[in-house]
Amino acid sequence: MSDSTPLERVRAVCLALPEVTERLSHGSPTWFIRGKKTFVMYLDDHHGDGRLALWCAAPEGMQQALVHGEPEHYFVPPYVGHRGWVGVHLNRGLDFNEIAGAIEEAYLTIAPKRLAEEAIRARG
Repeated sequence: MSDSTPLERVRAVCLALPEVTERLSHGSPTWFIRGKKTFVMYLDDHHGDGRLALWCAAPEGMQQALVHGEPEHYFVPPYVGHRGWVGVHLNRGLDFNEIAGAIEEAYLTIAPKRLAEEAIRARG
């Protein structure tokens, strides 16, 4: 998987989660739970911002902790930042396990309880 593009790697993590689908939303690859609730968006140079990044749902308080603790890797994304979502840079050396963790946390933040429990059981 090391030869995969960032999008391919993100897609693999997202689609491995229960009842996740992908489709374009606002021109960007976006992942949904049961086709309805967005939990991750992939953005490449969104409106010329120069970032290759994810916008991820996050539990309360996580955005502030990550952005203040590691501003080189995390940021407050436009449009969804006011809801606590966190931006994750994909091209600034952040270990992919951290990126995958942000994706899984986003899923657990948005997923209904039964699906969240299923995802937790699946990862062991």
